[in-house]
Amino acid sequence: MIEILSSGLMNSVQDLGRPGYLDQGIGRGGAMDRPALRIANLLAGNAEGAAAIEVAVFPFRLRFLEPAGYAVTGASCRASLNGQPLPPWWSGTADAGDELRLEPPTAGSRAYITIGGGIDVPEVLRARATDLKSVFGGLEGRALARGDRLATGSRSTPAAVTSSRSIDPFHFRDTLGGMAGGEPLTLRIMPGAEFDAFNHEARQALFGMEFRVSADNNRQGMRLEGSVLALTRKTELLSHGIMPGTIQVPPSGQAVIQLAEANTCGGYPKIAHVIETDLWKLGQAPSGAAIRFEVVGRDTAVAAIRDEELRLRRLAHLLGGGIARKAS
Repeated sequence: MIEILSSGLMNSVQDLGRPGYLDQGIGRGGAMDRPALRIANLLAGNAEGAAAIEVAVFPFRLRFLEPAGYAVTGASCRASLNGQPLPPWWSGTADAGDELRLEPPTAGSRAYITIGGGIDVPEVLRARATDLKSVFGGLEGRALARGDRLATGSRSTPAAVTSSRSIDPFHFRDTLGGMAGGEPLTLRIMPGAEFDAFNHEARQALFGMEFRVSADNNRQGMRLEGSVLALTRKTELLSHGIMPGTIQVPPSGQAVIQLAEANTCGGYPKIAHVIETDLWKLGQAPSGAAIRFEVVGRDTAVAAIRDEELRLRRLAHLLGGGIARKAS
């Protein structure tokens, strides 16, 4: 059992989401940075899809009401237990009464806190993720607030955190998600169904110009600021299925990228799609961060998925065998 001491409107219980319900108008949802959540669960000795806390508004504080293992991954934010600083991407044990605190990130925008056994909230459609847009799942379908108490479940894997340990996040990613005014994040994309309907200048801008993450973004979508992406002619489309990573262009000409709680259908032209393994970068990109796109083919996208899964399987094997970088 843990108690929330301070929180914000975007902090919520998340897991890997609920795929398989698009035909019913229900998106996948789940963690914005799926690899960070999976790794946090591995560090905490949980199943990779166990429910955790996604922190997007800082500072965030919780108190352990009973002894527990825990792990923190994701954005580069200063974490501390009872005021003692913790290394990044860290797991350890806490006693009853201990306080975990996360400060605002210096890079990235979302952190993940897993507790041994996972956060125990009711399953809705085979998942515990909070759908903030549709107000269901998680804790009453809402963001976490001061005074909330969350139960934790029994461990679903034999692993257990018995000592402090950490991993190097740069083994899994070349950045922690960028920062406002910093170097641009490179997102790999594949052309969308209406790519050829955009004029030459729009297509050149997509591949050659930088865009900025606007302040108008949430778990549903991210608006970009940059070159106007214009069509060769006015195009009207019937609503059709869309997914996280779909880059749509409304009449304003400013691109919108669908995120974890993406609409399940829409009628704006689709100029491109961010590949699955780069979606976490969108989850970590703060307002003001620069973005650059790089076009790739299907083979590259599939190879990236295989490479990510291989690295995660290796980490699971190492942690399950007790091999990790432990505190001295």
